[in-house]
Amino acid sequence: MIIQEKNLKSTKYNFIVVCILTILLSIPSITFSEEADRDKAIEIESDTMTVDDAKSISIYKGDVILTQGTLIIRANELTVREDSQGFQHSTAIGKPTTFKQKREGRDDYIEGRAERIEYDGHMDKVHLYSGASVKRGNDTVFGDYIMYDTNAEFAQALSGSTKDEDGNEVKKGRTRAIIKPKKDN
Repeated sequence: MIIQEKNLKSTKYNFIVVCILTILLSIPSITFSEEADRDKAIEIESDTMTVDDAKSISIYKGDVILTQGTLIIRANELTVREDSQGFQHSTAIGKPTTFKQKREGRDDYIEGRAERIEYDGHMDKVHLYSGASVKRGNDTVFGDYIMYDTNAEFAQALSGSTKDEDGNEVKKGRTRAIIKPKKDN
């Protein structure tokens, strides 16, 4: 009886690990930009805008809404920088900052939220910080930090200790995945 209970616990643990790995491995098929979106104009609405051409930086503040094709980003503040090689980098800050975009070749969307979302155009990586979540279809991943590398098709979700504004260590929650069964039509 005890051996059966241990085997049952081991089987449940293995099932949970497989489920988490399944969702993390399926995230690489996430495309943060539908191919057609890249050719669309970027429209940014905000309460204020500051552009510094000498430093190649633009700052948008107050109810910021960025739209490019099917991509919609909402934030309290958005900073867009262009590096010397012409790559775009952006930081969106809010409580929360959100994005939503139609998935390439699909009829559903990918949605994300965090207190800060950063995009590195040179490395083609998206970083979501603090209270981060990414929803793809019916599946959702939560963590204190989620990174997606579109070139390597690699995703990582982390949780653990972090530091507050005063430098004190603060224990955060755990990484969590919700994987819903696929419905047969």
